[in-house]
Amino acid sequence: MHVYVVGNMGVDQTYLIDELPEKGASIHGHKISQDLGGKGANQAVILARCGVKTTLIAARGNDHQGDWCRDKLTHEPLTLFPADPLDCATDTSIILNSADGDNVNITTTTAADTLSLRHITAVLADARPGDVVLQQGNFSFDKTRAIFEYARGRRLYTVFNPSPVQSEFAGLWPLIDLVVLNSVEARLLGADLQTADAARHLLAGGIGALVVTLGADGALLFQGARQLRAEAAPCRVVDTTGAGDTFLAVMLASALLRGLPVDETALRHAGAAAAITIGRSGTLNAFPTRAELSAILA
Repeated sequence: MHVYVVGNMGVDQTYLIDELPEKGASIHGHKISQDLGGKGANQAVILARCGVKTTLIAARGNDHQGDWCRDKLTHEPLTLFPADPLDCATDTSIILNSADGDNVNITTTTAADTLSLRHITAVLADARPGDVVLQQGNFSFDKTRAIFEYARGRRLYTVFNPSPVQSEFAGLWPLIDLVVLNSVEARLLGADLQTADAARHLLAGGIGALVVTLGADGALLFQGARQLRAEAAPCRVVDTTGAGDTFLAVMLASALLRGLPVDETALRHAGAAAAITIGRSGTLNAFPTRAELSAILA
C-alpha cells in the first residue's frame, strides 16, 4: 500500500501572543519557533513515521527557505516530488498562538499554486489500484477536482481533508472515499447544520465515509447508517498546531497497516497521537517520533 500525499509544504513561523487580536488591533508577540509545515508535509511526515510507504507531492521555491525545507525532509522516511525547486517563493505560514493554546494561521499558496497538474499526474501514473491519494484544501477547486478525477480513473482510494474550506468542495463528494473534517468545517460544508445532521447531509452527497473531529470531545465516524464515537485522549494543551494533521495521518495509517477500513481502533490510535502533538510546541518538532507511533500502533 502506497500513500500519495498531494499538497503543500512551507515554513511555519510561530508567535506567542496574549490573546487572538480583534480586527484593526496592533499587538506584541514573541517568536517562539520556526519549523517545517504545510498540511501536506505534516500529514506525509506522520504517515511515513508510522511505517506507511509515502510520497509527498509538494512544491518548494528556489530560495533559501526552499533549501531549508528540503534539508528538513531529508531526515524523514518519505519520497519528495518534484525533487527540484520551482521558480517561485516558498510558502510560509504565520501562526499566532494565544496563551490558552488556541491559534490562528495565515498561509501563502504561491508554491502550491505553481505546482502543475502535469507535475502531479507524472507521479500518480506509477500508482496501483488500491493505493491512496490524500489531498487537503490548498489547491484551487479545478486542480483539486482534476486530481481526484485522475485518481478515480486509476481506481485509487481517495481521502480529502478540505482545509482551508472552499464552498465549491461540496461538488467533489462523489469522487471521495473518505473525508476528514473538524466540527467547524463540517458545519460550513454541511448546510450550516449541527454535526450529526451535517454529516448526514454530506453523506447524502456521495461521500463513502466521514470522520468529524471534535477537539476535547473526541471524534465521530459516519459511514452509511453506522456512527462510532471515540473519546479524546487526556492531554495538557500547549499548542494545537498540527493536531488535526496528526490525527488524520495516524488514523489512516492505523487502518491501512491493519488492512481495514477506518474503525474505532483507528480513531483511538489517532487521538493518542494527537494528544502528544498538543502537548508540545511547534509543528514538526511537536509530532510523535517513530518510536512513539510504533508504541501507539502496536
